[in-house]
Parts: sequence; structure tokens; C-alpha cells
Amino acid sequence: MLNSGHWTADEDPAIERCVSALTEVQSDLVLHLDLARVDRIDTIGAWLIDRTIDDLRTQSRKVDLAHVKPTHRTLLDEVRAHGLHCTKRDGRDAARSGGIELLADFGSSISGFGKGLFTSLSCLGEVVIAATRLVNWRRHFRAAAFVHQMELIVLRGVPIIVLISFVVGCIIAQQGIFQLRRFDAADFVVDLIGILALRELGVLLASIMVAGRSGSSFTAEPGAMKMREEIDALAVMGFDPVDILVLPRLMALLVGLPMLVFIGDMSSLFGGGLVAWLYQSISPHAFLTKLQTAISLNTFLAGLVKAPFMAVAIGIIASIEGLAVRGSTEDLGRHVTASVVKAIFTVIVVDGLFAMFFAAIDY
Repeated sequence: MLNSGHWTADEDPAIERCVSALTEVQSDLVLHLDLARVDRIDTIGAWLIDRTIDDLRTQSRKVDLAHVKPTHRTLLDEVRAHGLHCTKRDGRDAARSGGIELLADFGSSISGFGKGLFTSLSCLGEVVIAATRLVNWRRHFRAAAFVHQMELIVLRGVPIIVLISFVVGCIIAQQGIFQLRRFDAADFVVDLIGILALRELGVLLASIMVAGRSGSSFTAEPGAMKMREEIDALAVMGFDPVDILVLPRLMALLVGLPMLVFIGDMSSLFGGGLVAWLYQSISPHAFLTKLQTAISLNTFLAGLVKAPFMAVAIGIIASIEGLAVRGSTEDLGRHVTASVVKAIFTVIVVDGLFAMFFAAIDY
């Protein structure tokens, strides 16, 4: 029989002594834990009772509860249901459990990837349907939201894009000159910086910066609205959240990212030309002359054509993660982080696919 009184956190030492006394009872006896005279039980007391029962049953002891009040039964059932009891296992069982958990985590990751891909395709379909309604003039184009997003993406994004592209262009030109001097071919740094900046560097830098800067805000803003149930309120009033939240941002990305890519390309070329002038004495006129022979229109378009596809990927991923927020700040932070990581990963994958495609068609 358990002691009467309060089985609460402030009585923890006395409860522990009472519980430890149960282990001294003969092993062949059936233990009846009588809670008739227990007035109050909190989570600590319920956990101690549940842990004691679990430990005794692990030792093949027969234990049952008697005279449990309905309110106490509810708390004990909740503690048991949430697995708050401590189960002792030997090393072999723990190792087996660890292996099973590893396989379960791997399977969960594969399942989550499949669900994420299905959700992305579903969101893309909703965006296409919303864009079709817009083209058919069945929905009013939200020009104010579009212009606002263009300001945030392009106008306020130009300084960081210019700075990063300029610095990276300078670094690549400097290292290229140092390495090509070994072969007495330092003048070919113009070809190096021209092709690399226009085909790969400009679009990658601009897309990664947009994914980190604008993609995170695209996730945080709808996520905060989801936490405050504002999106549910829009649906109740008859507004489609895709038309209001997703479509203006995605259209701004489609228009703004190619502009940022072009600006980044020019900034990288300027930085490379400046370093070539300082380190290799290639004048700006000679740099432009060599650049015209090193690149063609295809070189410029090969990088620029990737931008809309990367913009769609960034916008779709950011929108999905924002609308998936469930109601806590921790969940919001987790989805913002996931949005940036997934967007950057997808941008790199898209760039690799385009590289293989252009190589296959000799573009």
C-alpha cells in the first residue's frame, strides 16, 4: 500500500523512500499499489508510480493498481501514453534498438523527400492555375504587391549582389593570373573570367544570395501569417492565398532574378578587368577586345536562361515552407532554415543539370 497524502513535487524525497521500500518486498508476492488515501498526484508523482510499476514488471514481479480515483487514472494514463516511464535495457537490446531507429530515420527521410516532391509539384500546379486565371483576366493583377516585391528583391538586393560578384570576380582573376603565369599564358585570364562569370558565376551567386535573402523572407512572412491565422481568415473571406501571397512574389522573382544576374555578370567582369589591369597590365581597352573574341552571345545567354528556372525553384520552395508552419516560433525558425537550405541545394542541382544539358547539345 502506498502512503497517503500528496504525491507531488514538493514531497519527492518522501515519495522516493516509499518507492524504494517496495523493492524490499519478497519477489513471490503480488504487489497491490493502493491509491485510495492519496489525495493529490501531479506529473512527478504519476511518473514515479509509472516508473516503479515498469521497473518491477521488468524484474518479472506482479504489480497492479487498486482504488485509483478517476482524476488520478487520467494523469497516469497520460504519463504511460507519452512514454515518460524509464525502461531498462541491456546492451544488446539498446544496440538493436539503435539499429532499428537508424533504419527508421533513413526511411522517414526518404518518405519525407517523396512527400516534399509531391507537395512541390502540387504547389507548382496551383501557381500555374492561378497564373492562367490571371492571363484570362478572371483575377485582378495585384500590381502594388508586385512592385513592392520588386523593390525588395531587385532594388534593395543590388548592393549586396554587386559587392559579392565584384569581390569574387577579383579573386578568380587574381588566382587565375598567378596560376596561368606558370605556363606563360596569363593573358588567357580574360577568357577564364569571361566564360566563368557569364556562364556559371553570375547566375549562381545571384541565385544563392536571393535564396538566402529573399527566400527566407518569403518563408517567414506567410509563416507568421499562418501563426496568427491570417491565412485562414483570407480563405474565409473568399481570397485564394496563392493569388495574394505566392503569385506576386513568384512573378517578382521571375522578373527580378535575371536582372540581378545581369548586374552580377557585369560586376564580376569589372572586378576581373580591374585585377587584370593591376596585376597583368591588361588595359581596359585590351581587356574588352580580348573579351569579345573569348565569348559569344551563347555564353551570355547560357547563364541568363537559367535564372527563371532557379527563380521558380526558390519561390516554390519558400512558399511551401512558409505555408507549412504550424503555430510556434520554433517551427517557424525550422521552416525558414529548411527553406534556405533546400533552395540553395536546388539551385546548385539545377545549375548542374543545365551544365550537362548544354554540354550534350554543344551550346
